[in-house]
Amino acid sequence: MTPKNAGQHVGDNDIAVVGMACRLPGAADVEGFLRLLRNGGHAVTRQSDGTWRAALENHAEFDAEFFGMSAAQAAATDPQQRLVLELGWQALEDAGIVPARLHGTRTGVYVGIASDDYAALARRTVTIGGHSAAGQQRAMTANRLSYLLGLRGPSMAVDTAQSSALVAVHLACESLRRGETDLALVGGVNLVLTEDSTTAMERMGALSPDGRCHTFDARANGYVRGEGGAAVVLKPLCHALADGDRVHCVIKGGAVNNDGGGPSLTTPDRTAQQALLSEAYERAGVPADRVRYVELHGTGTRAGDPVEAAALGAVLGAARAPGAGPLAVGSAKTNVGHLEGAAGIVGLLKAALAVREGELPPSLNYETPNPDIPLDALNLRVQTELEPWHEPSGQRRLAGVSSFGMGGTNAHLVLEQAPQTEPAPAAHRLPVLPVVVSGRTAEALRDQTARLSAHVEHAEGPDLLDIAWTLAASRTVFGHRAVVLAADREELLTRLERPAVHGIASASGRRVLVFPGQGWQWAGMGAGLLESSPVFAARLRECADALAPFVDFDVVEVIREGRELDRVEVIQPVNWAVMVSLAELWRSLGVVPDAVVGHSQGEIAAAAVSRALSLEDAARVVALRAAVVGRDLAGPGGMASIALPPAEVEERLQAWTGHLEIAAVNSPSATVIAGDAEAIVEFVEAAREEDIRARQVSVDYASHSAHVERIEAELLDVLAPVTPLPPQVPFYSTVTGEPADSLDAAYWYRNLRDTVRFEHTVRKLIEDGFGTFVESSAHPVLTMGVEETADSAGVDALITGSLRRDDGGLERFLTSAAELFVHGTDIDWAALFDGTGAKNVDLPTYAFQRRPYWLSEADADERTGTAPDTEETPLSRELQGRSAEEQLDLVLELVRVHAAAVADRPSADSITPGKTFKEQGFESVDGIELRNRLRSATGLRLSATLVFEHPTPLAVARLIRGAAVEEAAATPVPARPEQTAPDSDDAVAIVGMACRFPGGVGSPEELWDLVASGVNAVSPFPGDRGW
Repeated sequence: MTPKNAGQHVGDNDIAVVGMACRLPGAADVEGFLRLLRNGGHAVTRQSDGTWRAALENHAEFDAEFFGMSAAQAAATDPQQRLVLELGWQALEDAGIVPARLHGTRTGVYVGIASDDYAALARRTVTIGGHSAAGQQRAMTANRLSYLLGLRGPSMAVDTAQSSALVAVHLACESLRRGETDLALVGGVNLVLTEDSTTAMERMGALSPDGRCHTFDARANGYVRGEGGAAVVLKPLCHALADGDRVHCVIKGGAVNNDGGGPSLTTPDRTAQQALLSEAYERAGVPADRVRYVELHGTGTRAGDPVEAAALGAVLGAARAPGAGPLAVGSAKTNVGHLEGAAGIVGLLKAALAVREGELPPSLNYETPNPDIPLDALNLRVQTELEPWHEPSGQRRLAGVSSFGMGGTNAHLVLEQAPQTEPAPAAHRLPVLPVVVSGRTAEALRDQTARLSAHVEHAEGPDLLDIAWTLAASRTVFGHRAVVLAADREELLTRLERPAVHGIASASGRRVLVFPGQGWQWAGMGAGLLESSPVFAARLRECADALAPFVDFDVVEVIREGRELDRVEVIQPVNWAVMVSLAELWRSLGVVPDAVVGHSQGEIAAAAVSRALSLEDAARVVALRAAVVGRDLAGPGGMASIALPPAEVEERLQAWTGHLEIAAVNSPSATVIAGDAEAIVEFVEAAREEDIRARQVSVDYASHSAHVERIEAELLDVLAPVTPLPPQVPFYSTVTGEPADSLDAAYWYRNLRDTVRFEHTVRKLIEDGFGTFVESSAHPVLTMGVEETADSAGVDALITGSLRRDDGGLERFLTSAAELFVHGTDIDWAALFDGTGAKNVDLPTYAFQRRPYWLSEADADERTGTAPDTEETPLSRELQGRSAEEQLDLVLELVRVHAAAVADRPSADSITPGKTFKEQGFESVDGIELRNRLRSATGLRLSATLVFEHPTPLAVARLIRGAAVEEAAATPVPARPEQTAPDSDDAVAIVGMACRFPGGVGSPEELWDLVASGVNAVSPFPGDRGW
């Protein structure tokens, strides 16, 4: 939620780090990494081959289903790509961003990656297949994440060797500053999967033989390789503050250069590093003497450490004021090893945590200064203990981060503590809070709930309000859902053990708000919402004001004081106001009706909600009509509900002809009668003698009967000023059984006189595609009737109420909302928190359901599209003699069987007929393979674009059935979409060109001559490449 001082001045170049994620040795997440740093821990162990490494546990594991990948595709995909997918998702969750909301946005993806061991493994162990090209190219590491999220900003893998990830961050920052992107997702990843890459670094003399990285220590003898990755989400600081984002730290600026022309290709150069630091702080606009800590490249090598120290001393150490003390330095490589291509973002993460937490974490393995590093002269000191980081009042903490590539590409970024923001003031407090948890699978939901419980149980955990807000506002909602309602952390922990409201979302059709007639009211209904829901209270006040000219009481006071509701002229206006106000509360949570339906008096509330009447006219109708009923009808009449179908009731009413009639048909087995009071008593007694459920309704008048006719003229007169409006939401009339659009005085007379055709109207709604029914009242009285009607129509409708008798507070209402939500209705939970001052906090990210995927699963048949061994019997022969429905069922089963094989699913049942192939994890190569299988199985010619033109299994089945029956030709290939080049405001001059191509081309001029003369330079592939 937006902080109070979001508009404060910030630097134009300032970039906010709003999200962070990591998976590192000994640290499964950012919280674990912070704990490892604080505790001075390390994750370096000796491997089975005798080498030392900070190895990532379970690096082959991945949640392929979550990311829509088949087992074969996941197995063919570099685990580094898989890790980036997970880290990107987690970083966005940490940033409070629902990934789906980024679709189509100018969000850039930058990934530092400098190795491709998996591709090397694949080349030596398995046949290259259809998923290999996309799965094992470094460039695809960023592209895959952009594809998954539907992003339209720059997407690139960055390889500058060991500085790759920090250079990627720098490029992302520059893109944000130029306005090229609005948001950037930056990652770095490194996995050691072959012995060859380790051998190469070992023979270069870069690795530590004793398994420790001794940064700046006399024992410095190389580094230890590390695995894992990290990701950050970046956006301009001014935007982050305006959006109310939680800012971990600020990137003030930085620089990238190369030490070309130095001692050798792989030897660092002090002059270049000094120039880098000077430029970085100049561009950041930060005085060099303000920096308190630098996260070193710090590999612990004899050649690298002294050069880095000398450059730091010359630029930062020398700039420190007398008495300020030496510059503190350290390296995360002593904790988690050197992550090479990802090392820079690990260092960034460590420095960001130090700046954010106000702590200087210890750098390990330091005992004796390296004799080639005169720390005192350079005004540097190695940070060996966990130490509080205090700055003079008004000054923010500042740190630097360095990362240097083996080939001389150097990067340095300047980080600053985030500006302090005052939380938004809380206008009101919620007495109970919804805590929403979901997962793609039942197991994920269970694990997510367990992780949340463990996090909340932590003594220093966040406030319940912030927990609930973070989950409501910044998490993707999946199909398996649970909602826990709690007033405090203790209650949350108890209820998380067994969530009362949980379910699996499904499509239930469009939404209907249902408004009942009289009989559900109770003293004090809605009083709890008056105190806890500003939305309900405000709408109730508007209703009370609209009623004021027509009644001698204040609706709000009647509810607040819990007055008895014993007169129709009070009951009906109060009921109307409560129903309309509950509808507004539903609307505020995103439950906007697609249609409304009312029962008897409830139609007046439905008219107000659909805007078929203004609020003032609806108040006129309910108040004046109730007054006439109370004055002229009360006394001689009555009503009763009978548990019989209307036809049977009609037959029984023959004994009371002229005295009783059917007033309402609520469901196939629920009928209401009305008429003379004595006859009502006789009918009910007779029914009970036959063990038929029957009860009198607590009214002394007979609505929807001939009794009403004597007040027709008076009603038409007092309601004559009512001006009907075109409904903004379809109004389904229970007078006509159809949608209505002119609700004048005559209609409101008929509404009181005619039979209420509720069952008929509900059937009509179901026929029109409505499947979710929400009763907007203080106690549900129509839900059973709707459910019975839906059951008789063979429809599985979703039905709920709003409040319950003597349970009319916010918790009851939110429970009803939760019941809708877990079964598939979208609820805008975040809207509930308006005015509460809630803020985003650290919470566990998604509980991925990982399992191992390795090259052995990339089966050759899966990758090459070879069809299974099937008898090639023409499909048309199989379909002969079957009905069209049987034919489609047979073909659909065939399609699902082959689709399951392509997707490596356990059975055809796992393929949903109406869901797109893309939604079920298929990519283009999978579509080709499915086409190949179906072509072999059916004997039909099928287009290569089969699954693009027919994107669901059901659509493919219909095509194949038609082709088999009618011997249709293959479908055409769609035309390639026209592409347009982007505009550019700045012309770029090409001032030099060079080339070398086949055909003896050695210059641009020779290339032009070749092209102009039309010479073909294609020749057989040379056989002397040494392969």
